[in-house]
Amino acid sequence: MYNTVNILHSYWAYLVLLILILAAGNAVFKSIGGKEYEAKDFRISLFTLIVSHIQLLIGLVLYFVSPRFSLFSELGMGEIMKDSVNRLYLVEHPVVNIIAIVLITIGYSKHKKKLTSASKFKVLAIFYSFALILLLSRIPWNTWFD
Repeated sequence: MYNTVNILHSYWAYLVLLILILAAGNAVFKSIGGKEYEAKDFRISLFTLIVSHIQLLIGLVLYFVSPRFSLFSELGMGEIMKDSVNRLYLVEHPVVNIIAIVLITIGYSKHKKKLTSASKFKVLAIFYSFALILLLSRIPWNTWFD
């Protein structure tokens, strides 16, 4: 089960990154360009929210079925924090990516309450861009392309 969920999590991450780059870029460029907010923009931001939440659910399943999870009881938190690989997989990657998905959720919720196109795009651009930066910062790049 672990291998299947791990593969699903890895491939779904490509979709999340692609859609998040599209959504953040769309919001930034339309904000700068003074464009009007359209139904297509709403669908892009909603799809970003949905795929990121699905990735969170897949990631949570992966976290708890991972063989690394038993290291908490075997080594303890102090030893996990001393090892950069275990710290990345057990602490940094999950926590930072959950924060990124929270930012996507907040950005999506806040943009719906705005009345003007400029303010909608501004909120989406800020929250989605910060979420993208956080996601990119904690991807285990050395194993992602293996």
